[in-house]
Amino acid sequence: MPDTKPDGESTGTRRRGKQLEEAILQAAWDELSAAGYANLTIEGVADRARTSKTVIYRRWPNRAELVRAAVLFRSPYFEGEKIPDTGELRGDCLSLLRQHPFKEVKPDIVRGLLADLDGLPLARFINHQGKERGFAIKTILKRAEQRGEIQTAELHPRIIALPTDLLRQEVILTHEPIPDETIVEIVDVIFLPLVYRSQPG
Repeated sequence: MPDTKPDGESTGTRRRGKQLEEAILQAAWDELSAAGYANLTIEGVADRARTSKTVIYRRWPNRAELVRAAVLFRSPYFEGEKIPDTGELRGDCLSLLRQHPFKEVKPDIVRGLLADLDGLPLARFINHQGKERGFAIKTILKRAEQRGEIQTAELHPRIIALPTDLLRQEVILTHEPIPDETIVEIVDVIFLPLVYRSQPG
């Protein structure tokens, strides 16, 4: 068995920086999938990642922060180069919501986060650090404008935020996985009609 240093990393396979963080986040996601939010412990994640609790706490001060990071790690939603670009607005919106973190997150994780937030807004734990709220949908709308599909000048911020707000609300209220038909309804019945109704002229 390899020697272990005080911070929990073995001397023969010491990981640093991004490699270590990704190993921890993958371990956290695997632990979530296996044990659920209520039974997830920092110790369990540390064991699965073959590191120490100290290493984890240096990066994420509590379970909710670690779970938030693991959810974002599992989703391409917040990486600008991975924002859908299907060539048309409807396809982009559907693809975006289908890869949103809440689409993959189990309801017990959302309930656990709400319980652990202690009065802090859930959006604080969903919005990616350094990214403005709704930046992905804004990117999609801007691309649609560049293609000549729409104009964005008259779009109210509430309309822009609506697709992801409705998706999040669906999870919180129903405590059920989001079916694809719900995503289609959000886009076709609610969001796109409001976008087109807001066009000048």
